[in-house]
Amino acid sequence: MPAELPAEPPVDQLPFRDPARPLAERVEDLLSRLTPDERIAMLHQYGPAIPRLGVEPFRTGTEALHGVGWLGPATTFPQAVGLGATWDDELLRAVGTATSTELRAFHQHRKPAHGTGRHSLQAWAPVVNLLRDPRWGRNEEGYSEDALLSASLGDAFCRGMSGDDPERLRTAPILKHFLAYNNEDERYTTSSSVRPRVLHEYDLAAFRQAVATGSATGVMAAYNLVNGRPCHVSPLLETELRRWALPTGHELFVVSDAEAPSNLVDLEHYFDDHATSHAAALKAGIDSFTDHGEDTRTTFGRISEAVARGLLTEADIDRAVRRQLSIRFRLGEFDPGRGPFGDTPWEVVDSPEHRALALRAATESIVLLKNAAAAPAAGAADGGALLPLAVEGRRVAVVGPLADSLFEDWYSGTMPYRVTAADGLRAAVDARGGETVVVEGVDRVVLRAASTGGLLTAAGADARLVVADTRLDDEAAQFDLFDWDLGVLTLRNARTGRYAGLVDADQSLAADRVQPAGWDVHETFGLEPVGDGTEALRCVCTGRYAVVDPTSGEVTVTAQRVEDAEHFTRTVVRDGVAEAVTAAAGADAVVLVVGNDPHINGRETQDRAGIALAPAHETLVREVAAARPETVLVVMSSYPYAVDWADAHVPAVLWTSHGGQETGRALASVILGEADPAGRLPQTWYRGDDELPARLDYDIIKAGWTYQYHRAAPLYAFGHGLSYTDFTLTDLALSDSPTPQDGTVTATVTITNRGPRSGVETVQLYVRAVAAAAYEAPLLRLAGYRKVRLAAGASTSVSFPLAVADALAHWSVASGGFAVESGAYEVLAGRSAADLPLSAALTVDGPAPAPRGLGAVVRAVDFDDYADIELVDGDAVAPCADSATLRYRALSLTGARSFTAEVSRTSAAPSHLTLWAGPTLLCTLPIPSTTNDAWTTVATELAAPAGVHEVRLVLHGEQRVRSFRFEG
Repeated sequence: MPAELPAEPPVDQLPFRDPARPLAERVEDLLSRLTPDERIAMLHQYGPAIPRLGVEPFRTGTEALHGVGWLGPATTFPQAVGLGATWDDELLRAVGTATSTELRAFHQHRKPAHGTGRHSLQAWAPVVNLLRDPRWGRNEEGYSEDALLSASLGDAFCRGMSGDDPERLRTAPILKHFLAYNNEDERYTTSSSVRPRVLHEYDLAAFRQAVATGSATGVMAAYNLVNGRPCHVSPLLETELRRWALPTGHELFVVSDAEAPSNLVDLEHYFDDHATSHAAALKAGIDSFTDHGEDTRTTFGRISEAVARGLLTEADIDRAVRRQLSIRFRLGEFDPGRGPFGDTPWEVVDSPEHRALALRAATESIVLLKNAAAAPAAGAADGGALLPLAVEGRRVAVVGPLADSLFEDWYSGTMPYRVTAADGLRAAVDARGGETVVVEGVDRVVLRAASTGGLLTAAGADARLVVADTRLDDEAAQFDLFDWDLGVLTLRNARTGRYAGLVDADQSLAADRVQPAGWDVHETFGLEPVGDGTEALRCVCTGRYAVVDPTSGEVTVTAQRVEDAEHFTRTVVRDGVAEAVTAAAGADAVVLVVGNDPHINGRETQDRAGIALAPAHETLVREVAAARPETVLVVMSSYPYAVDWADAHVPAVLWTSHGGQETGRALASVILGEADPAGRLPQTWYRGDDELPARLDYDIIKAGWTYQYHRAAPLYAFGHGLSYTDFTLTDLALSDSPTPQDGTVTATVTITNRGPRSGVETVQLYVRAVAAAAYEAPLLRLAGYRKVRLAAGASTSVSFPLAVADALAHWSVASGGFAVESGAYEVLAGRSAADLPLSAALTVDGPAPAPRGLGAVVRAVDFDDYADIELVDGDAVAPCADSATLRYRALSLTGARSFTAEVSRTSAAPSHLTLWAGPTLLCTLPIPSTTNDAWTTVATELAAPAGVHEVRLVLHGEQRVRSFRFEG
């Protein structure tokens, strides 16, 4: 008889359940017990349960950008761009802590509405993509246009999310979106052309800090391509991200973006089939596939096919599963009591402490852009700055389409309550013996159907829209029309106080929506003129038009052609601008709130058309300010606006992002002076007549993006923000000058509050190279910042340690690494990139960079300057015009007798390249015909002039160049 096998111990006694064992040992024990199919199944976003091992289902990803998203009412903080405006690492960490604590509570006390298991503790936040272009639809999701500021705030948020336990995680934050992702239009197929200097100094720099410190546990790959290669198969996942993480002792867990794995074949056509693409993504470093919703079978089948075809090995699968299991163990899933954070009570959600933090964050994110005196009446003296606003015994009109609304965005949580600007100001003004009147300044209209003569009406308990025989003064037939520009409007019914929206089930309309929301926004419409003085009502979401049943009066949005649509006549029963002007004229002061709805004309999948205010909002600003000069303009928005006219004519201008549940109280505290305005702009606000670079021009150096390279004077500079008190900066001093290239310098500056009240100032330190020789240096570069709170008359000194190799380094295309050029620099201190009253000279000593010499392979992308090129195949260059030029500043040609280049002709048409040393043509090389764009080598002998020269490579015709070299 064979010997009887020993019985397997109970699941709770298996080695991987023992918290005393090392983490790696526990991971390997569980991994060893999984079957091959169980391991493959874990690679999908929705990993199934494994009951025989007591393993629960696992979902990668939950939204937590500025509070817990999509799971139900939870504390809602300002949008990420608003958090960026605080310039406050400690505050970002506190917000991350609160958000992750609430996410723990949802995980432990609430079950998902669909599926099984628990809410995920892996948080898809923060977004550290840089706000290069203010027209980016997702501008609201990032922190700043500056890499240092974004990296520092992102790291702080991640530290709050992950918690303070050295071994276990409260939640597992995931940085989004890797890499160079800053456009929405055609985002699945656009390629960001990012040269090495921009890659390393800018786009990669935003990710590095959180990865290198270990505060971030993973990264999400972006939809787009970079230099012609999809981000989901980028070698940078391994060569940069995971290399940075090595010292932390933990590997990053890299996830795909939704449906991006399928896009590799279906939209990008980068691979011929899904088994090949999934294998390539997994081998490149993607550990979890978010694809096909909750359908795990499709991903399982594709990866299983890749294994069967030999495209993947067991080791490839295990590597990704091991990374996932490591996160799950660190989250306490397999510990008794689920680890140190397993007893988080439900009561933390929307707790008094979190409400107070939401108010603090909203308050400190508000930026005072301008504060002057209102234009005095004839013969009157200038009364000083308008803000703080005196309201005792005075009437304040709160006006504007955002005066009494708070909007959520796509990644918001559900606000547990809403304090609008009107709510906050009404309470604060009333408490001071003043009076408020609230007017939104939008037209109230009725729509009469030509076919029946009836009015569009919200009828019955379900507020379905029908055409009924009713009066113009019937509130059920009246709609407040909010005009968001570009022909897009929303309609809020006067009876229900809710927005009209499309009902998917039968394509009817109902006025029952709290606000526009959702991935496919069902609450936006257009009223399109049809030529006879009437208009057709079109649903923006479907593109179809409303029709009316002549018998029942039922309205459905089913007509595909405007010719088949119902014709409506619009009648204005209340003129919004006129009502606002009347309210303004009858008030002592006006607070006017304009801006955007985050779901309309600029959001994920849709870039903004421009940076101007909606014309309806601009008209309201001008008319109200004319009626009441004592106007405070509040721009409540997800991104910058060119408010040139307001800056010239309105005495006080503030900006706030959509600030969450406490927006109104925060605004009231700043406007009335309870709080000093503490926010500072995290990105440049350009002027309306400033011609911005092309959307897809990711080269911030050559295009002139951000404060670092943009030469035209902005409307409001990066870092700008005013205070109610008077801060002065003095005595900027450096600890060492000259200093070596690997030295450390401490900059110290004194800040004094010379004003009559306490306040907050953000001291900003910048550096610049005075006369860089080897590269085009930025005009300015942020090197440090410190938020300081000072009582009236108080003074303090602030120190900034500057590691020269970090603060003054540039990416050297010659050496392929960061380098510091010796020579003269300036260190500058001030309040913004345009307000730097202090400077100190700094000299860096060290050897000059050596020129590139003979025998060295020069990558084509390692140019110093260029014209008319695009980057392709990850590391190659191609013309985007009939010819293109590449410049390499310092190459030693002494002894050079031959030139070799790796090239490829990309069409049947002849092409060639010419090589120049200064004004001297060295050679002309034809590009041979190749098969399937294959790479080949071309070479020629040449007589090169001795010495160091700028070399130009001119590409003529359709071709690619990957590298070249000179040899003796």
